[in-house]
Amino acid sequence: MKFKHLNILLCSLLVCGRLASFAWGGQVVTDDTRLWARKAIQEEKAIESVKGKNTLAILYFQNKTGRPDLDVVQKGLTLMLITDLSTLEGLQIVERTRLQALTEEMGLGTSGLAAPGTAPRVGKLLGAEWLMGGDIMSGKPVELRIQSDLLDVLSSSSLGQQTAEGGLADLFRMEKDLLFEIIKVLKIKLTPEQQAALRKPCSTSDKALMAFFQGINASDQGDYEGAAELYEKALKNDPGICEAAPALKELQVLGLVSVKSKSGELLRSLKDRTSLTDQLSTEDSEKREKGPETTPSPVSIDLQF
Repeated sequence: MKFKHLNILLCSLLVCGRLASFAWGGQVVTDDTRLWARKAIQEEKAIESVKGKNTLAILYFQNKTGRPDLDVVQKGLTLMLITDLSTLEGLQIVERTRLQALTEEMGLGTSGLAAPGTAPRVGKLLGAEWLMGGDIMSGKPVELRIQSDLLDVLSSSSLGQQTAEGGLADLFRMEKDLLFEIIKVLKIKLTPEQQAALRKPCSTSDKALMAFFQGINASDQGDYEGAAELYEKALKNDPGICEAAPALKELQVLGLVSVKSKSGELLRSLKDRTSLTDQLSTEDSEKREKGPETTPSPVSIDLQF
């Protein structure tokens, strides 16, 4: 009888461990996240100051190109920056799903959170010390010009602007340009190993990136089957694209798509070639569960105002 109970306990621990790891994909806006957003707005008047020390929230970018086909880049660019910056120890990054839940609860569009009068309020609701927003614009002679601004939430003052230019096929490179400008403004010291890791692109395939971004948008709209198909498309164009495999696996673990579908076969075929969610460490799983109010460990950041 004791062995039977022990086996049940071990199985439960294994299942919980897998769920925690798969949750690291973090692209599904859950009921708990929506409840958090509703509660944050209800208790907004009680928020006196920013709680999250060394916490950065990256808003969705505003598409000002006049090209609807680039709307998905608004979330995609934010996601790539979040993915890279989340690897820096001591710098707490607000999860994209919290940003999305707050967008829905406030009844704002993708670009609404970055409006001049709304941004400081959003920063406090997210518990962020710093807030980053930006615009995607048409450029000359280049196709795109991306401009962002880093804001100190408490003082509502700008810490500096970052710009990047290029074509849609250069999006992965433009994201890195913005990334290292942010790191420079925040005066974060990187080791050579960290710099090398951060310079690794999410993907160099614009087709893979656009499919992945479309999948994120489909997931936010509750079209999980459509999201899975788009994640599959992204992985077929680039098996090593960041976050697509974990996002696809997350949909399966949460029971939002069938495990026996083509996506299951695709993930099994990629398992030996890519780092899937079930290969993430316990530390990564715990990091996914942290909220923006969590106090991060120290980091070498020297801010001068």
